[in-house]
Amino acid sequence: MLRITLCQVTSSEDPAENLEEIRRGVASAAGEGARVVVFPEAAMARFGVPIKSLAEPLDGPWAKSVATIAQQHGVLVVAGMFTLAEDGRVHNTLLVTGLGQHLGYHKIHLYDAFGFRESDTVAPGGEVVTVTVDGVTLGLATCYDIRFPELFRRLADEGAAAVVVPTSWGAGEGKREQWEVLVRARALDSGCWVLGCGQADPAATGVAVNPKAPTGIGYSIVADGFGRVHAQLGPGRDTATVEIDPAVADRARAATGALANRRLA
Repeated sequence: MLRITLCQVTSSEDPAENLEEIRRGVASAAGEGARVVVFPEAAMARFGVPIKSLAEPLDGPWAKSVATIAQQHGVLVVAGMFTLAEDGRVHNTLLVTGLGQHLGYHKIHLYDAFGFRESDTVAPGGEVVTVTVDGVTLGLATCYDIRFPELFRRLADEGAAAVVVPTSWGAGEGKREQWEVLVRARALDSGCWVLGCGQADPAATGVAVNPKAPTGIGYSIVADGFGRVHAQLGPGRDTATVEIDPAVADRARAATGALANRRLA
């Protein structure tokens, strides 16, 4: 079993302020026995601000500060940040740090949808990333990635029992329903636990943001490989802690045959 806490927050445009949010969240989660603490996509700084001017490398001061927090509390922290890409854009990166590990996952599928063009400023990643904590392998995905079942099946093939999905989901008609369906569908597709950790809805926390930017709707959700929901939050700031049993992923795959019965055209 692996205890994981999702921290649903509304990130500000100030990386230093958001670092303090991470510090508080990690301290609280670790105090309750969590081994992994997850923050949303864009935890370093929310969308709707000039992210290129804020981007730092994985060995930069912001990421190093998160690493220190993780080390102090003996946990693995996953948090969205921005790193510079070789072509002059940035990568939408998940920082994964703690328990002797320090790495990043660059978001593969970019949000060129619903009138937003992430690719104008963000370069896509190209590598599937997993990390292992206490013998449980976790896959990494970010927000719009959840619309692509191939990634989740690839992560399952790489040994993932669960996939952590930090997100800053765009608001709009039907978007909450799509989010909830997609988390459960990807869990069924892959047999993995899927843990979607979203930015809280700024309206629920009284924060004014750029209305054209995807700044979150809340409703973080955890589903197992049978599609069963084990935890779900509302729109506002909150946390959810779950116990991940990797054996459930094995049982789900054996029952549904979702991986074993695949046929390639």
